[in-house]
Amino acid sequence: AAPPLDLDTAAMDAALGAVGTNDGGIYKYTFGRRETVTDEHRIVPAATGMATVLAFQPLGGGRAAVNGDFVMTAEEVHHVLPALRRGGLSVIELHNHGLMDEPRLFYTHFWGVDDAAVLARGLRHAVDATNTAPPARR
Repeated sequence: AAPPLDLDTAAMDAALGAVGTNDGGIYKYTFGRRETVTDEHRIVPAATGMATVLAFQPLGGGRAAVNGDFVMTAEEVHHVLPALRRGGLSVIELHNHGLMDEPRLFYTHFWGVDDAAVLARGLRHAVDATNTAPPARR
């Protein structure tokens, strides 16, 4: 069993409009691209890195360190990066992975430390700037 989390996961879930999972003591969210992604005309599944991932590590007292990776189209980059900064998050790098992906995708790593619910609210604006969705609830 995963260890208990010292985080207000209900507030985080409400802020992000998704339900996270306790993965070995790290509270994670995954948002897959809504459109079909191809590379050299072959469909690339979201499980191969075509998803935005947010990972919250509890620090105690409801605080967390969060890091992750946003996957974006070129048009989304100019909305996501400022949204991350407005949310108090540090943008680490912007890069791409493929040469022939369609749509053309870019990735950015980020991190921040604060109250976990505050971080989740800041991340929501960046998530909303992308054409992604959380996995369907079971």
